[in-house]
Amino acid sequence: MRCPYCSSHDTQVKDSRPAEDGNTIRRRRVCPDCGGRFTTFERVQLRDLQVLKKTGRKVPFDREKLQKSFDIALRKRPVDRDRIERAVSGIVRRLESSGETEIETDAIGLLALEALKAIDDVGFVRYASVYQDFTAAQDFEKIIETLSAQIARDAADDS
Repeated sequence: MRCPYCSSHDTQVKDSRPAEDGNTIRRRRVCPDCGGRFTTFERVQLRDLQVLKKTGRKVPFDREKLQKSFDIALRKRPVDRDRIERAVSGIVRRLESSGETEIETDAIGLLALEALKAIDDVGFVRYASVYQDFTAAQDFEKIIETLSAQIARDAADDS
């Protein structure tokens, strides 16, 4: 691991333990050259995933891009950071365990929509507006009607 302070390639691990989410390993490192201390997080990756874009181009799957899309959809919403991390980790796990190495962008988008719907309705609508390329106010009205109908059905089922 390269030192972020002096760029030395000879850093040493001083401490390793599972991170709070249980899916990553937290490593405390020290650089023998400059004495700098820093922390790294490692995740298990089952396989290299490729994203098949609508244009037919293939790009490596980027977990950070998925995380950023959740962050944007849920910006200024009262959603716990750990809940977002669990949702993103769940999507990545589902993709990795699917057996497929090439995943279409639509499949990733649908998984993200499903997770956001369970987390926050406003975040869901925000994400859907980009994912489904909303072009008019009627597009928002339709999805809000659908959400309202589902909320009414859920309330009727609970009573």
